[in-house]
Amino acid sequence: MVVSSCSLTWISPCLSYKLKNLVHPNDLPHNTATSSSKNIFCAMDATSSGESHFQRRPLLLGIGALTVNLQPTSSLFAQEIPKKYRAFVDNIDGYSYIYPSDWKEFDFRAHDSAFKDVLLQLQNVRVRFIPTEKKDIRDMGPVEEFIPYLVKHRFAAPNQRPTIYDMQERSVDGKHYYTVEYVLASQNYSSASFATVAIGNGRYYTLIVGAVERRWKRVRNQLKVVADSFKVLDI
Repeated sequence: MVVSSCSLTWISPCLSYKLKNLVHPNDLPHNTATSSSKNIFCAMDATSSGESHFQRRPLLLGIGALTVNLQPTSSLFAQEIPKKYRAFVDNIDGYSYIYPSDWKEFDFRAHDSAFKDVLLQLQNVRVRFIPTEKKDIRDMGPVEEFIPYLVKHRFAAPNQRPTIYDMQERSVDGKHYYTVEYVLASQNYSSASFATVAIGNGRYYTLIVGAVERRWKRVRNQLKVVADSFKVLDI
């Protein structure tokens, strides 16, 4: 699949200063694994959830074709867990999300938790966090400024071309979350992902769930459920 590129080069000086001491280059995913252990709560699935029509909307940043959605959202466990998903709840580190029930846990370097498809290991979800003095993700700047900087300078490697397809802002129990859908393309490989970022408990949290881009149309709606389920818990 041919991936169209978009310009992500403009960032305000104020935003660059804010990001200097918050997001570290180690936020880039790596394939090397290390060992870790966690005390977690996992809940089984309960009800079914439908899939919405797949539609990708490239954002031509700098020409005004930006869509930002503000979505009030209820708490993750105020409703039953969708069918074919499980819940991961980390009350020690203060976050939760759901993931496909047939995925298995694995170690992902510098990440606090991770699960992957049993057969397709590049189809996975992982969460990490770093300390911050910020109180809310909005302190990093508006979604339309902060997210393009994040994708280009923290998620993309130097040899990758980033393309953003959608950005969303949502609020859950008074906490704010930014979610972005994007593709990272290089000469021999392209991946598509959702990333959800939030701040709470003196921590900057990042959840990334993705797959090989050629499979994105088939799994996109399933993985969007994971991205939208991420929640910061008070600890």
